[in-house]
Amino acid sequence: MDLETNRADSSLRRHSFKFSNAVNPIYDDMRDVMESGIDLPIIPGDDLSTASPVSPSPLEIISPLSTEAIIQCDDKKQVLHIPCAGDQERGTMADGLRFTPYASLCFRHSWGNVLTRYVLEKLFGPGVIGLTSNGSVLYLDLPSNMVGSFLMGWLGIVFKGDISRVSEHLAIGLTTGYLGSLTTLSGWNQSMLNLSVQGKWAFAVFGLPLGFILADYSISYGVRTAQTFQRFLKTQRVIPLNGLSSAERSWKMDKFWRRFAVVVVLLLTLGLLWGISGALEKREFHSGSSGAELWLACLVGPLGVWIRWFLACRLNGRGLGKSGLLKWVPFGTLVANVSAACVMAALATLKKAVNTQTCNTVATGIQFGLMGCLSTVSTFIAEVHLLRESKHPWRGDAYALVTIVASFGLGTLIYSVPVWTRGYDH
Repeated sequence: MDLETNRADSSLRRHSFKFSNAVNPIYDDMRDVMESGIDLPIIPGDDLSTASPVSPSPLEIISPLSTEAIIQCDDKKQVLHIPCAGDQERGTMADGLRFTPYASLCFRHSWGNVLTRYVLEKLFGPGVIGLTSNGSVLYLDLPSNMVGSFLMGWLGIVFKGDISRVSEHLAIGLTTGYLGSLTTLSGWNQSMLNLSVQGKWAFAVFGLPLGFILADYSISYGVRTAQTFQRFLKTQRVIPLNGLSSAERSWKMDKFWRRFAVVVVLLLTLGLLWGISGALEKREFHSGSSGAELWLACLVGPLGVWIRWFLACRLNGRGLGKSGLLKWVPFGTLVANVSAACVMAALATLKKAVNTQTCNTVATGIQFGLMGCLSTVSTFIAEVHLLRESKHPWRGDAYALVTIVASFGLGTLIYSVPVWTRGYDH
């Protein structure tokens, strides 16, 4: 579909954007996938009353782990397939080879997001630039949330179709494994909880909407700049206007031997990365340094990515009960974010109660890796935008409010109340 400048500009003026303007054409031999391979689909506004951001297709019978999304483009509805385990050929080797590359790439890219988040935290933190800190509304994870949301606008929305034409596995690995986990809602929420227990309620109350607004604008600005760059590339014939080039076809994962080769390489890479992380963690563990926390985070981070993907497959677009109540709510992402925030708060309470070096190292590593990868801001913000573009724009703000209030409210009960009542050191 053509990118319509006027529509994109008008959408951005009201701090939102039309996803239909950001997604590239869908070709017959390629089905586009959005964030998480699951989390970030596009649905026409007319269908949002009966379908969530990721809803099962009514056109075919699919397994509980399969999801479909519908996109409206120039009055045409196209089905976007989001790969999940068991979609087709269930129980066959072909199915395993089809699913494993998606999961493996998500796992592999999760190492990159943990390391990137760590570098950004140190770079913008008190030790170097000094822009962010634990005692400020500019919390330590703010740069990674903004950078991840901005890049999601580029790689997860505007250029997702172009990347998927070459490799759906790469597209999902970048969005789910890297960008989706580069941003973390649990870290943001815990920073606000820390401010509240320090008596800085004004900072905590102001920091919640500030963090949301900055991430919100980051993804919008990412889409706008990416659309401009994409138009430039098309005018220079760098990106084909339609059809797949011969080079792109040569990279398609449509052959058994190609899938098998990719699976072998990815599994070997995963084993190597886990081995390196394990060896470094063993060397650093008893030192109690930040390095010990980092390598433990790298070990457990991939599990957080997989859980988030699994929840999105299972819960997004299915609603509550047999009647499918509230199908428009992406419950998979909601559960991932709120549960990660709760466990993050519980681990913070545990550190206060036990207060030993070993406990601090293990708990911090799990917080930074597992909970940081389980929760996501970029997917959450993109879903909010999607819901705002429906016939019921209030749903976007309602979804955002429920996520933020539930995370902060439950976190207060789990972390802040014990700190206040038991007199733990702030």
